[in-house]
Amino acid sequence: MATLLHLDSSVFPEDGSASRAVTAAFRAAWLEEHPEGTVIYRDLAADPLPHLDGTAAAAGFSDPATHTPEQQAAFALRTRLAEELEQADAIVIGAPMYNFTIPSTLKAWLDQAIIMGRTAGAEPSAKGTPVTVVASRGGSYAPGTPREGADFVQNYLETVLGDGFGLEVDFIVPELTMAPTNPAMSELVPLYEASREKALAEAAAKGRATATLAAV
Repeated sequence: MATLLHLDSSVFPEDGSASRAVTAAFRAAWLEEHPEGTVIYRDLAADPLPHLDGTAAAAGFSDPATHTPEQQAAFALRTRLAEELEQADAIVIGAPMYNFTIPSTLKAWLDQAIIMGRTAGAEPSAKGTPVTVVASRGGSYAPGTPREGADFVQNYLETVLGDGFGLEVDFIVPELTMAPTNPAMSELVPLYEASREKALAEAAAKGRATATLAAV
């Protein structure tokens, strides 16, 4: 049975979150192709993971047979996250830009899920799995804009998801999401609306396409 791993990290609910609306569109399209499919869902804002600590980190570099009870408990979470990643035929991640980079809750998931010799390393266990990242942002960081080069979301996630996990990474970028609520950006509302509609259409198309791949 096909499985989708769906991660959201926006602090806002779907009706106030650009990234959640787009990941929801991806999920809906994926489920249309796989109505009996399994969705593993983690709302990292509503149910945040603990940050990686020394106990959990050390457990990842030692023989499980030598783990203390504290290490066993900490590594059980990391193992569960690795299993969810490995079970997925497709992944969609909501990654809004907060202060020029990803939410700390998403970083916590990455730190916990990256296990050298398993999900990362020479032969990552989920290598080749397609992942679609919805990298929403309040302004624009496109080439030629004043803040070009200040985007530390896409480059970082391209590296950690692609080079680290070995995933096939694709991005959807809804931008100018603050235009409807920021008077100073009012003239950009039409551009925001166009970006939003494009992102929703891309999400639906990618959701269907990745579902088709899983069915092959």
